[in-house]
Amino acid sequence: MGKKSKTKKRRRGSVRQRGHKWYYAFDLPARKGRNRKRIERVGGDTSAEAEVALTAALAEYDETGRFFESSKSPLEDYMWYWFTEHVLLNLKENTQENYRMVIKNHIAPKIGDIALCDLTPAILQTWINDKFREEYSEKSMSIFRCVMNSALRHAVHPWGLLKENPMQYIAMPKRQRKKVSKEDLKIIKRDDLIKIMGYLKIDMPLYMPFHIGLHTGLRVSEVCGLLWRDIDFDEGTLTVERAMVNSKGKWILDSTKTTSSERTIPLGPTIIKLLKEHHIWMKKNKLFYGPNYIDSNHVCVKESGEPLTPSSMKYNTRKLQETLEIPFNFHSLRHTHATMLMENGAKIKDIQARLGHSRSAITIDTYSHLTEKMQKESVDIFERALDDIK
Repeated sequence: MGKKSKTKKRRRGSVRQRGHKWYYAFDLPARKGRNRKRIERVGGDTSAEAEVALTAALAEYDETGRFFESSKSPLEDYMWYWFTEHVLLNLKENTQENYRMVIKNHIAPKIGDIALCDLTPAILQTWINDKFREEYSEKSMSIFRCVMNSALRHAVHPWGLLKENPMQYIAMPKRQRKKVSKEDLKIIKRDDLIKIMGYLKIDMPLYMPFHIGLHTGLRVSEVCGLLWRDIDFDEGTLTVERAMVNSKGKWILDSTKTTSSERTIPLGPTIIKLLKEHHIWMKKNKLFYGPNYIDSNHVCVKESGEPLTPSSMKYNTRKLQETLEIPFNFHSLRHTHATMLMENGAKIKDIQARLGHSRSAITIDTYSHLTEKMQKESVDIFERALDDIK
């Protein structure tokens, strides 16, 4: 007589031994287009491992209302499976949150009920075109495409659920590019810069961040992510290797936006002097606050040592803008820095490296109003050179 399998029942689901493995099982309730279904999967080598696997599977189902089964499952089920098995294990927290919102708000409500195996290029093209008609930004459109393409690529390999990725045939709709002007970039005028620098004092929260932004062109998240070990006073350099980002309502330090964003840039004597003075100011505050001082090693902090965040920078910039009646935001400092470099003859490649752009084309497109002027000046330079050989 054959050996009977051991079964342990519980309120929701059960685990049982079959051969040398333990399995877990539970029922998916009936829903539109699907009858009540029994799910059974390998849970591990022991009863305890199967119990843990069952608990995790039930938690996934309770959280998402889905349990991915095969290529015949709805796309929404697959997207959450991909999110759990790939995104959560391999991508940064900030990226995870962005991808979660794309699945929840832009994929599931629109085409989530379509079976994974029934997806066609036509369905996906209509989906992406609809997003374009809803006037989402170029950046958002790129994220939508990236999420869907990555998910379906994994369905082909390594998971073998699809023979090919239908997203590879999608043509992204193109919006006519508008020429970027100085007004669009909110570049700060010379007189306004003098006014702002005259107003800011060392004990104001925006003082050091403003000068770092103006002298380096760093993004606000990169400024907030700076630690003192990133400043090399002997070499006169600043290294960008992290950014402060918001993850689930909490500000954390994360790796930079892209690989090209990680960079080491030279500093001028003016900003080095300001940084040294700021460091001395922080030491005085530490003595004054004593044990209540927050010693975080951040460069940009409040008087108490508490690190400044992108949201607090946005608030302080807005207050300064209202006080001085000057139209700018913190990102204006990045554009102003690049504009000052271009207008004074810096090379595009050097500006690209300084700003952390992945391609020089991004730098050229962003500052097209200046590159056109530089091209005209190049003609004049050539004409002058030609005069010398006539």
